[in-house]
Amino acid sequence: MLTGIHFLLTYTCNFECDHCFLYCGPQTEGTFTLSQLRAVHNEMAKIGTIEMVYYEGGEAFLFYPLMLEGIRMSREKGFKTGVVTNSYWALSEEDAELWLKPLLELEVSDVSVSNDAFHHGDEEVENPAIKALKALNNLKISGGEICVEKPSIEITSTQEKGEPVVGGGAMFRGRAVEKLIEEDFPKKHWEKFTECPHEDFKNPGRVHIDSYGNVHLCQGLSMGNMWKTPLSQLVKNYDPKKHPICGPLIEGGPALLTRKYQIDHEESYVDACHLCYTTRLALLDQFPEYLAPKQVYGIPLD
Repeated sequence: MLTGIHFLLTYTCNFECDHCFLYCGPQTEGTFTLSQLRAVHNEMAKIGTIEMVYYEGGEAFLFYPLMLEGIRMSREKGFKTGVVTNSYWALSEEDAELWLKPLLELEVSDVSVSNDAFHHGDEEVENPAIKALKALNNLKISGGEICVEKPSIEITSTQEKGEPVVGGGAMFRGRAVEKLIEEDFPKKHWEKFTECPHEDFKNPGRVHIDSYGNVHLCQGLSMGNMWKTPLSQLVKNYDPKKHPICGPLIEGGPALLTRKYQIDHEESYVDACHLCYTTRLALLDQFPEYLAPKQVYGIPLD
């Protein structure tokens, strides 16, 4: 049952992180307008099961008035709300509280702050994320940190036969495939990736929506486009088994998706996301409605 809507309020970001699976950055376009936010909220109300709405990006705080108005719309519709931010605006605790007080007034339920080396470097000085987290605590706003470490080779007790794996939490899709995969990373034969370990395509609990109308089941994998077919109708008519990408992923994971469409491939991959992403990249022109937008695959929009 779909209970969550995550607005990709903008693809623009003041950072250009190596691990970003949306290829966000200062030059990346795609930001909601106020009228588009209203249209999505009207459709959300028709679905009848939505409970939680998140605002993220890119960096949602770059379009601060728009973000606040979106949160206000969500609250008026009775939805709980959350925000994800890199906290670039937290120059001090006092400044951070100034930015966060409107969220307190709007009764935002959660503020997630990215606090890792990708966003704030390895410096030991108190970075903006720490200041933002302290301000959240001062204002008694519920929230926490998101920390994605740089990939490294690890051996864990849970791994079969103590095999090495790549740790750190980065998803090997988007820019991470281009920037983070090292030659010495341990890999597995492509046929071993027989399921998606992260998404429930049979019964998605949340989707991400961008300003282009794409309704993401996973970043760059769309249910359809809500500017062509209303969101409530897309959700009602969604048949995962008939979806050309989700169907194979449900039945046999990225390995089956690769086999079904006879995609040229390497013998081994770091993880399921790595194989799935590279397979989808090869299918962009075949399924432009479902694999969109191209910029999430590192291809500039026309």
